[in-house]
Amino acid sequence: MPVCDFEDCESKSAIVSRLSPEGYLVSSGNKAYSFREAYERFNYCKKCHDLLMVEVWTRVRSSGTKNDDHVAPTAV
Repeated sequence: MPVCDFEDCESKSAIVSRLSPEGYLVSSGNKAYSFREAYERFNYCKKCHDLLMVEVWTRVRSSGTKNDDHVAPTAV
């Protein structure tokens, strides 16, 4: 079983996600014909995935600047 991709975590992975440890969707750069093929997959333990989701939704819901060039997870 793969290890969690979150920095400094050595736990076994329980969840496969398309969100990077920074909370962004990361394109694989290859020609792809579906969402499944288009984005890299990351492995997380439940604790790290829950933490990542809290951080992502806090950023998406904040009223701060939205001028960065990353796509919100809800846009895909």
